[in-house]
Amino acid sequence: MSPPQLLATGFAGVILLGTLLLATPLASASGVSLGWSAAFFTATSAVCVTGLVVVDTPTAFSGFGQATILGLIQVGGLGYMTLATFIAMMIGRRVSMSEQASLQESLNLDSRRDVVRFALTVVKVTLAIEVVGALILWVRWWPQFGAGDAAWLGLFHAVSAFNNAGFSLFSDSLMSWRGDLVVNGTVMVLIVTGGIGYLVLTDLWRYRVRRALTLHSRFVLVMSAVLLTLGAAGLYLVERGNAATLGDMSRAEAALAAVFQSVTARTAGFNTIDMSALSAPAYLFLLILMFIGGAPGGTAGGIKISTFGVTVMALWATIRGMAEPHVMGRRIPGDAVARAFFISLIAFLSLNLVAGALLVIEGTDLLRTLFESASAFGTVGLSTGVPGTPLSLSASFSEPGRLLICLLMFMGRIGPLTLAFALAARATAPRVRYPEGRVLIG
Repeated sequence: MSPPQLLATGFAGVILLGTLLLATPLASASGVSLGWSAAFFTATSAVCVTGLVVVDTPTAFSGFGQATILGLIQVGGLGYMTLATFIAMMIGRRVSMSEQASLQESLNLDSRRDVVRFALTVVKVTLAIEVVGALILWVRWWPQFGAGDAAWLGLFHAVSAFNNAGFSLFSDSLMSWRGDLVVNGTVMVLIVTGGIGYLVLTDLWRYRVRRALTLHSRFVLVMSAVLLTLGAAGLYLVERGNAATLGDMSRAEAALAAVFQSVTARTAGFNTIDMSALSAPAYLFLLILMFIGGAPGGTAGGIKISTFGVTVMALWATIRGMAEPHVMGRRIPGDAVARAFFISLIAFLSLNLVAGALLVIEGTDLLRTLFESASAFGTVGLSTGVPGTPLSLSASFSEPGRLLICLLMFMGRIGPLTLAFALAARATAPRVRYPEGRVLIG
């Protein structure tokens, strides 16, 4: 198999394994199996680090079930190829060239050089950040839940936040902690560090020695800051008068909630305000952020922030009559621009196609259906929900509807371009070259 095919097959295999584990009575809090449908949806959501739920995670799953979800989140966030490489190196087995190619595809690297060493660094950095985050949350929750429960809550939410999964062991996500600076700050830092990508993290670590950042890192950091600021400002302005969300909070608490929701919309999925009570403009702000997502080479979904940035810069260059786009004093090559437009187009078409199918199958509201679809594709986990329950809107869908949401989550995790390459037939050299033709554009 080609690297994209191996990557897609591997993620599908992990999902099936998770489904088998979550469908056992041992994974259910009641001791009765939750059924294949709920198990498959939950496993897909966990491996694709999304966070959409059709059963309440803290009450429906036993300790074994929650631990299984946590393991699936970790494998899905790191990438199964990264984890497999780490295990292979630990037991002394060499990584083959084909495995290195798949690892390169998984980590979105331009070169295969030092890919194994980079994968080991990814695992070490991930575990270190998650441990620090878990310790901070453990200390904060110890007085209220006790040492043992606080340790489990801290570990689960730290792993879920860094991997941008959005799963929570609180039925209301983090709404009960909307004004807590320690919980909000820790979760936001974990989300951002996981969402900017491993390439940027390693580049920032080396900055203390080299005193320079690559173009990719600078571009991602600037775009992340811009989108976070615009998202937070937009949410604050349109929701400040909404008594059901930010209207009944103090100015400082409302600002914190707006910033937190802007961060989590970049593929994390936690919420500190009632998502079902948002206004239509707020849904639009969040929908755009979810579609864009985080940075490549990390735990985020969406079309990726660099893809969006390159697309915007290419459009701006075309408007100005420039042959090529320029970013921070550097020229962006044509193949990168074409790749960015292809990813954006296939993602836009896929999202709207599935949303349209859901409208026909489920007969739900347009905005809520589109929001759920964008959340699935962006591997976010935010949802308008089912009234009176802590469940996502997907819980009210039929089996075909849930399968479509699972397909969007899968596409969002491995990337639309990788999935397209995995499904495409092996290219063959053309025997005939046709004469050039002209088609009017615009």
